[in-house]
Amino acid sequence: MTNPLAVGLDFGTSGARCCVVEAGPSPAVLFSSRHPFFAPRAQTPQHWSDALADLLFGIPLPLRARLQHAAICATSGTVLFADRDLQPVGPALPYFDNRAESLAQRLRQQLPPPAQIDALARFAWLWQELERHALAGRAAHAMHQADWIAAQLLRQAPATDWHNALKSGADVAAGAWPAAVGSLPFASLLPSIVAPGTDLAAVDPAAARHFGLPATLRIHAGTTDANAAFLATGARRPGQAVTSLGSTLSLKLLSTRRVAAPAFGVYSHRWGDLWLASGASNAGGAVLRALFSDAEIEALSARIDPEADSPLDLYPLPGRGERFPVNDPEMAPRLAPRPADDAAFLHGLLQGLARIEAAGYSRLVELGATPPTEILSAGGGARNPVYTRLRARAVGLPVRQAATTEASYGAACLALNVSVKCAG
Repeated sequence: MTNPLAVGLDFGTSGARCCVVEAGPSPAVLFSSRHPFFAPRAQTPQHWSDALADLLFGIPLPLRARLQHAAICATSGTVLFADRDLQPVGPALPYFDNRAESLAQRLRQQLPPPAQIDALARFAWLWQELERHALAGRAAHAMHQADWIAAQLLRQAPATDWHNALKSGADVAAGAWPAAVGSLPFASLLPSIVAPGTDLAAVDPAAARHFGLPATLRIHAGTTDANAAFLATGARRPGQAVTSLGSTLSLKLLSTRRVAAPAFGVYSHRWGDLWLASGASNAGGAVLRALFSDAEIEALSARIDPEADSPLDLYPLPGRGERFPVNDPEMAPRLAPRPADDAAFLHGLLQGLARIEAAGYSRLVELGATPPTEILSAGGGARNPVYTRLRARAVGLPVRQAATTEASYGAACLALNVSVKCAG
């Protein structure tokens, strides 16, 4: 008997990805592909639909015929309204669009912590626009990006997962919408909430025929792209953490206790019986990229002694303002003094980032999270061994690069209910 196959579909900002894996203790990747978005900040549901078709049709027929499970992850906080036929009513509002910020301020007063309301505010902004254009009566479903994409396979509006629902104001501990959300004019259009990985239904027969999928393919509730990337690392024990070293510095820590501190942008995703505490600094690789090329960083790093401390006290912010691990909207970048030796300057910058990471984990523990025992690294910075050693010294813990952080792989694992048992 052959092992089950699952497909994970990841819809990110720059593109969509597909990963087919075979079930096992460490699911093996059998196929992967990518569909780029050529105008990432102007993508529409039609772009998502085109990407879904491109990814599914791109799976070799012998593998497509064996698929038994599927799950979708997408950007957290991207939302839209759809009609009874699942067609968008008005535009989708992406997570990076800040036009709903004034509504968010008001909603924060209505919903007590630890509620997260960034996506809820976008729903509210879209609803106001629909009312202004006399379109609200057409709306039948309030949907997150991952919900709408799953609906293209189910041909019905699915329940949402509690990871996507978190930033829409859901009470994820109860798996329900709180009363304050229920009082909003579009509350009746919000989906029910289930655990990530929940078996929703079989693919719709017409969709199966259209995409050449098995009629027995089960569609599972998905997650956010960031959480799918965490799933992909295989971290599963309290104390395991993942630092994403991209344009900004993002920290995620598995904890037995839920922590939340809106002032610091700290929140926790429900993770089965655990909680995934998260925080992000504005500092990160964007500053390094503005100062040095990748080749320069590699060459200069070879001249740095990672066992020595830099005398510089740098805080590499891209501009004014920091939220985590300190909350100071007026905090200015500290990029001076700049030594004449670029290697010495890079040493100070990398050490500054390492100290921010260490302070970030200290902040999460101070707020009540389980202390970290091991740091897994993701992102471009994870490939720099000098930086890795500086980080290990600053945090005082083992630091290693995660074997994989591909969100589509994490979504496939979620469909198989492996890695972290998110379904609880």
